[in-house]
Amino acid sequence: MAGAAPSLLIFHPRFTRLATTLRPFTLIHHHHHQLAHSQRHFSSVTPHHFNAADITPRAGRTNSVASPPADYAQKIDVNPPKGTRDFPPEEMRLRNWLFNNFREASELFGFEEVDYPVLESEALFIRKAGEEIRDQLYCFEDKGNRRVALRPELTPSLARLVIQKGKSVPLPIKWFAIGQCWRYERMTRGRRREHYQWNMDIIGVPDVTGEAELISSIVTFFKRIGITAKDVGFKISSRKVLQEVLSLYSVPEASFAKACIIIDKMGKIPMEEIKKELKLVDLSNDAIEDLLQVLSMKSLTELEEKLGDAGEAVRELKQLFSLAEKFGYTEWIQFDASVVRGLAYYTGIVFEGFDREGKLRAICGGGRYDHLLSTFGGDDIPACGFGFGDAVIIELLKERQLLPEVPFEVENIVCSLDPDLQGAAATVATILRGKGQCVDLVLENKPLKWVFKRAARINAQRLILVGRSEWERGMVNVKVLSTGEQQEVNLDDLQ
Repeated sequence: MAGAAPSLLIFHPRFTRLATTLRPFTLIHHHHHQLAHSQRHFSSVTPHHFNAADITPRAGRTNSVASPPADYAQKIDVNPPKGTRDFPPEEMRLRNWLFNNFREASELFGFEEVDYPVLESEALFIRKAGEEIRDQLYCFEDKGNRRVALRPELTPSLARLVIQKGKSVPLPIKWFAIGQCWRYERMTRGRRREHYQWNMDIIGVPDVTGEAELISSIVTFFKRIGITAKDVGFKISSRKVLQEVLSLYSVPEASFAKACIIIDKMGKIPMEEIKKELKLVDLSNDAIEDLLQVLSMKSLTELEEKLGDAGEAVRELKQLFSLAEKFGYTEWIQFDASVVRGLAYYTGIVFEGFDREGKLRAICGGGRYDHLLSTFGGDDIPACGFGFGDAVIIELLKERQLLPEVPFEVENIVCSLDPDLQGAAATVATILRGKGQCVDLVLENKPLKWVFKRAARINAQRLILVGRSEWERGMVNVKVLSTGEQQEVNLDDLQ
């Protein structure tokens, strides 16, 4: 990854023989690998091979590597690669809290969880020219000379699995996934090169009832974590709006897909640049002016006056807004013709969740992609879905001071009062764990002052002390830490 500090390879003596038996043995030096956008359509990690001079045999042995200097290991960069994260316990607890809310919202709507490999065939993500995602791939050639990539999104993997399963899975399919994704892109607030994404997808439903339910599931998630319609809204439009406008000017399909990608940049680059790029994909000045006029519309009534009510775009949008009233989330949504989404596979309704204060990038986005499967050689099935990243929602919760504290908690801390009773304490811990209780066993002989501090730090509910006289009578001391109440309990009665 460009911009990251160089990494050092550290050989342990136990592994030196193994290291040199691997052919070829490679190192990836971050500072050697900048993205070559001007030369290729995608980023590629090029292996850096060992030179023979790097390998020094030991006396009397072959295939060994000389021991590194004594200070070699001290130079390693302890930070994770640029754009990635560690998850120490406090961060992991927060991540689990978020993911549990993703799962619970999905399950409330009857969706089943799936997952896919983080490493996929590169061809799965190389679709149509011009998509930004092509230039953001972490891709390389594996040892079997296959082009592979770390997945930048989950939807193509979903398509691959649906095609693989074929007719063995009855329609409609309602699946959700929470997966790690990788994109080499410029980092901003809420945007990293490695992130987790919550996806919900419906395969086999041709009507906008599918999109309506997906938006309802996101609204349900927001409500569960304390986000309201005053904090977040959804901009809704349809790719068919653009198709109907551009069809008036006989714009070919290839130019339409490219135009969508350009329009998705609106608000991110100056309008003059948008016009220049649209001219480069063979749109006339009249087509561009008409298109930009429509894209500025924020009212369905205004759109209907422009396009009429006979086309699919207006009809489907009006149906979606009607369904939103039945689902009870009308206040969350608004029409915005400028929403097109940057991925080429969208075909109809598209939507984006946004921060109403305008401080953050899009929170989530999705829509209909009825022709996705055929791009991978399958038979097209009506489909819709969304992707929701983990980074922006955390930033939003911070902004609204809604980020929860998720403390570490255990039910019991068990401690022996005599070094000879460590085995007895282990027995007590095993009994409680067998009954499904969480137990932190003090593994060393520690003074009680330390034990109480430890209990407070891990929010233990009870302290169980194993003393000699009590143990000889088959008893243990149980102290309820919230009240200070303490009593002797027979080992057989310990719950």
